[in-house]
Amino acid sequence: MILTLAEHAGFCFGVNRAVQLVLSLAENGQKVCTLGPIIHNEQMVALLESKGVRTVDRVDEALPDETLVIRSHGVTASVQEAALAHCRRVEDATCPFVSKIHTLVAKASKDGHVILVAGDKNHEEVRGICGHATGAVFVFKDEKELDALMQQNPEWAEKPLTAVSQTTFRKEIWDICQKKIKKAYTNAFVFDTICNATAVRQEEAAMLARRNDLMVVVGGKNSSNTAKLADVCRQYCQKVLFVETAGDLLPSDYTDAVRIGVVAGASTPAHIIKEVIQTMSENNQSVEQLEEKETVQKSFEEMTDEEAFEASLSELNDDQKVKGTVLAVSENEIQLDIGRGLAGYLSKDEYSNEDVDLTKEVKVGDQLDLIIMRTNDQEGTVMLSKRRFDAIAGWDKVVAAKDNNEVLTGTVKDVIKGGVVVYSQGVRVFIPASQATLSRNDSLEALKGKEVRFQIIEIGRGHRAVGSIRNVLREERKAAAEKLWESIAVGDKFTGTVKSLTSYGAFVDLGGVDGMVHISELSWQRIKNPSEVVLVGDTVEVYVKAIDTEKKKISLGYKKPEENPWVIFQKNYAVGDTVKVTIVSMTAYGAFARIIPGIDGLIHISQIANKHVAKPQDELTIGQEVDVKITAVDEEKKRVSLSIRALLPEEEQQPVEETPIEVE
Repeated sequence: MILTLAEHAGFCFGVNRAVQLVLSLAENGQKVCTLGPIIHNEQMVALLESKGVRTVDRVDEALPDETLVIRSHGVTASVQEAALAHCRRVEDATCPFVSKIHTLVAKASKDGHVILVAGDKNHEEVRGICGHATGAVFVFKDEKELDALMQQNPEWAEKPLTAVSQTTFRKEIWDICQKKIKKAYTNAFVFDTICNATAVRQEEAAMLARRNDLMVVVGGKNSSNTAKLADVCRQYCQKVLFVETAGDLLPSDYTDAVRIGVVAGASTPAHIIKEVIQTMSENNQSVEQLEEKETVQKSFEEMTDEEAFEASLSELNDDQKVKGTVLAVSENEIQLDIGRGLAGYLSKDEYSNEDVDLTKEVKVGDQLDLIIMRTNDQEGTVMLSKRRFDAIAGWDKVVAAKDNNEVLTGTVKDVIKGGVVVYSQGVRVFIPASQATLSRNDSLEALKGKEVRFQIIEIGRGHRAVGSIRNVLREERKAAAEKLWESIAVGDKFTGTVKSLTSYGAFVDLGGVDGMVHISELSWQRIKNPSEVVLVGDTVEVYVKAIDTEKKKISLGYKKPEENPWVIFQKNYAVGDTVKVTIVSMTAYGAFARIIPGIDGLIHISQIANKHVAKPQDELTIGQEVDVKITAVDEEKKRVSLSIRALLPEEEQQPVEETPIEVE
């Protein structure tokens, strides 16, 4: 498999400008709301929401203390005016290329021109463009609709006319429409307003689609420019996948493809493109096979003399294979009679690849099949090996396992450069790092000493065997996934492992299937990043909130209802209770105090003392602990009112009358 990513993929200038503006405002502590989604990408909108950025549909929904941001698509002139009239602070994130069209249309319309707009009449950008025209304005989506408008309006031939296009319009269609307008109307002013970034992306998409047998288009389903990229790809490539995130990809969608091209819309965040590439790369067989061959070759080239001897077992002659009778057994050695007038010795290391107790494994009189390793005629001794003889018989089983695609069991003895060494059936099997774990980020050291299941993927000369633990894990995961999808239901509880973290949530392995816990579901309190609650590798208890069987997506819940701070408060506190609280913030009208984590109550400035208080800071400090009385609880709005003054003796609760000061 060969993956090719388009050179121009991801945020364009206008989108990046808009996103950075909102992030900057939020990170500087401002309360921010955007008039509609800042861009057409749900994941980026979710990220901004996690930073406290709200999305509003109307100008009058913006709160007095919020900065209203006009999104990159732009708005009508009337909406701009309403925003400036209603909001204290307005930031315009309209793409400069879109603003240019607004200016062209406003001036031409004021001069009496008929305005023609090529684009989707329901798209926010097109509605905004039309909203800057003060006279006649018409929208067409293709050559056919343009022809219909021209036939219905013969008077255009006598009027000045200005034509523009949506910045993300299909370049091929616009080229045809431009020629048609210029040919029909000598009084027409036609402006090429397709964004350069859009044109370049469409050209690249066409080029890649011609060269690849699968095209993957990454971006929001509501994104106009991304949808048009998909249309371009479908013209030249038979198979096109349109995905929003890596979670939309199924291995069956792309594993058979030899050449894959990847393009992404101008509103697609870079990290999403990267996740898509990484997901497909994990199954990039051509790359892995090349890496494995190089690693295996280096591994066998670096074998010790002892391992090289083991790898040449097939070349042993019959004189090297003997039977020995046990004469004596000690903790570290066995003495044997091999019938050749020589004293035979078998060390603990040469008995087995496992750490065994020789005194329990064998007894005097036992017969063992052995191999002669070294003979010392001068001393009359011979060094023997049982584990190497066992490897000969085991080799036949290993070869058969390769032919039958059988799963073997073995123990990881060593972690070496490029992979791990597993012993099974007495045979040394090398497992490359790329085949040792399900994910390349998993630790190889964690495998040492563990029993593993694997398949033989290559048999080489000299008893060289290469295996794959990963293949078995994948099949087991696939089987587990099929079983899980057969029975999973909303409300089911799982113990899972955090597999990865993104800015918008955590992916949890449920055992063959990954589910996502959105950042808003990780904690009852607002957090900026999932890592504040969970880390990769953590074992977590989750429950199923929603299931999309068509897209194979599972939404998970993590925070428990019984841990809801409001539920805890209602259970343990009531109006009239006296509690000790901590001052956490000040406003002009009072102080907010922490009752329990997640629940703050307001001590109104009039309830701080029995005297006039100019500002809360005169009486209280951040971090100060004070006793208060709960005076009111608003169940619907989840607000708690507190009072320090209410704890004073009844005769002291009335404010002290202040003596006027005479000024001479």
